[in-house]
Amino acid sequence: MSLTNVYHLRRVADTSAKACMICFKPSTSVMITADSKDFFYVCPAHLQDRNFCSPVVDTEGKAKRLKEEQMAKEIELVKKEYEEKQRKKKEREKKSDKNDKDDKDKDDSKDKDKAASDSKSDEKERDEKIDSIKKAETKAEDGPRIFALHKTFYQIRIDRLRGIEMAKRTQQRLRNPSSFPSVPKGDI
Repeated sequence: MSLTNVYHLRRVADTSAKACMICFKPSTSVMITADSKDFFYVCPAHLQDRNFCSPVVDTEGKAKRLKEEQMAKEIELVKKEYEEKQRKKKEREKKSDKNDKDDKDKDDSKDKDKAASDSKSDEKERDEKIDSIKKAETKAEDGPRIFALHKTFYQIRIDRLRGIEMAKRTQQRLRNPSSFPSVPKGDI
């Protein structure tokens, strides 16, 4: 049995938390091999322990994340420029409308402007909350996601898998009646 010493970090739901392999506290972090032959639960604090595992540098993943961040920044700049243009356009329209309307209409438009500004401020607050949530999520996931176990822990995993495999073979042998010796048939 060949088992690669490359484990990917995955998160599970809080309801699916199981005991950590080391400290037996409930954990939602799972280390799993790429071929899904082996997995175990581990606390995030143990992942930072130098004697347990070391992160594998994923240069392609980092480059991809940097590209995505740059694209997001560019998109944000374009959105801001567009909003600024729309705001200036509305201000010009309001100025031309104000010159044409009576005082009574001006009072009505002020009420409408106040309502519009209130809705805009609500939208901005909502957008800010969404952005802060996204930033918090990305900060939590910025840590390494691929790890290599140190040789003692890796050997423990290999021994465990071998034990499971041996137990399966033993069960199969016990179920098969031809594996037991037969009763002697001749006179001795």
